[in-house]
Amino acid sequence: MSQQINLFNPRFRKEKRYLTAPALTLMLAAALAGSLAFAVAARSRAAGLEAEAAAVKAQLAEAETRKQTVLAALVPRAKDAAVEEALAAGEADSRALRGVSAILEQDKVGNPHGYAAYFHALARNRVTGLWLTGVQVDGAQADIGLRGRALQAELLPGYLNGLAREPVLQGKAFGHVEIGRPAPPAEAAVAPAAAPATPAPPAVPPYIAPYIEFTLQSSAAAPKEGTKQ
Repeated sequence: MSQQINLFNPRFRKEKRYLTAPALTLMLAAALAGSLAFAVAARSRAAGLEAEAAAVKAQLAEAETRKQTVLAALVPRAKDAAVEEALAAGEADSRALRGVSAILEQDKVGNPHGYAAYFHALARNRVTGLWLTGVQVDGAQADIGLRGRALQAELLPGYLNGLAREPVLQGKAFGHVEIGRPAPPAEAAVAPAAAPATPAPPAVPPYIAPYIEFTLQSSAAAPKEGTKQ
């Protein structure tokens, strides 16, 4: 018979040591190096973010400055009293003209057929440099009288030709026509008297109005200044 004898004793087996002092030192050094690299990278990133934040802050400050400048320039200005009065007067004149137009359209004045067509014809024939200061339409025959001014006398024939082409004015003949320059105002016509001891003042050039005045009548009645009937 045979018998096996086990001569192995665990106490005599050589043990392997993994965490030796050199290995632990290397591990600590590697961890320290990684920590330093991470800290350097984080610090660099933080510096970049701080620079970006400073740039954005500077841009915001500049934008705020521009906004304040624009707001200061947009301060509402005080209303001009003269402009307000002119607008009010213009609106009053417009209301008055609309009222006159409404009356004329309703045939409530003079001629039973109304005078709106005559005023429409006059309104259509506008000539630059020529304007009316008085219009009169009277009677069943609608006798017309016009008074106005023009910067040049040569504008009047063209204006009359335009009126002659209007159907409502065909057959109307202006039998009386007056054209001339207005008289000088009193202050321009009368020169101040010079003192006997002083030399005579220089001659004042004669006053010449920058426009001519004209009167056109198809009847004996002359149109009054600024009237419309």
